[in-house]
Amino acid sequence: MTKQPHIVGLGGNATPGGSAERLLRDALARCEAEGATTALFAGEAIDLPMYAPHRSERCAKAQSLMEALRTADGIIVASPAYHGTVSGVVKNALDYAQDLVADAQPYFDGRAVGLIAVAGGWQAAGSTLATLRSITHALRGWPTPMAVTANSSQPLFGPDGLVADPGMETQLQIMAGQVMTFARMKAAYEVAEPVALPA
Repeated sequence: MTKQPHIVGLGGNATPGGSAERLLRDALARCEAEGATTALFAGEAIDLPMYAPHRSERCAKAQSLMEALRTADGIIVASPAYHGTVSGVVKNALDYAQDLVADAQPYFDGRAVGLIAVAGGWQAAGSTLATLRSITHALRGWPTPMAVTANSSQPLFGPDGLVADPGMETQLQIMAGQVMTFARMKAAYEVAEPVALPA
């Protein structure tokens, strides 16, 4: 019996409805279509006080985000580009992962992390993605081979608000599929019967 993978999405802007959040929602929906449960932290949920490692008190929103990340089998992070790199609100939310340092599975250890970078041009999208990969490595996560870069100066969404660009749909599907493949392996390992070694 394999437990249902749980995928946590984090990102977008402090105000809801931006391109990064919409692509993140799409990626989570693709994970759900493959049998995952999901949780989204975007908008108000990631508008957190500035992370301060010397302070132990945590607001309810920060506590909720950390508890979700603790239970995640996979993670997807989406950031808009601000001046060529990760937005402050996304970076600040990720900084709270320092609270997971003493866990049995610290930070993002053992989890695939899908990445989405959105900018008004390709250069900033690429540099933001590179930063997201570096942050994921620092948090001991496994960035998926496929990541998503989106140029918001080009049409991404149709009149219905859904992703309309075929290339973007392909990137999202591959990335979500890779997060799910790794999450299934992790979930299967956790429920596997221990193998008895010969005496």
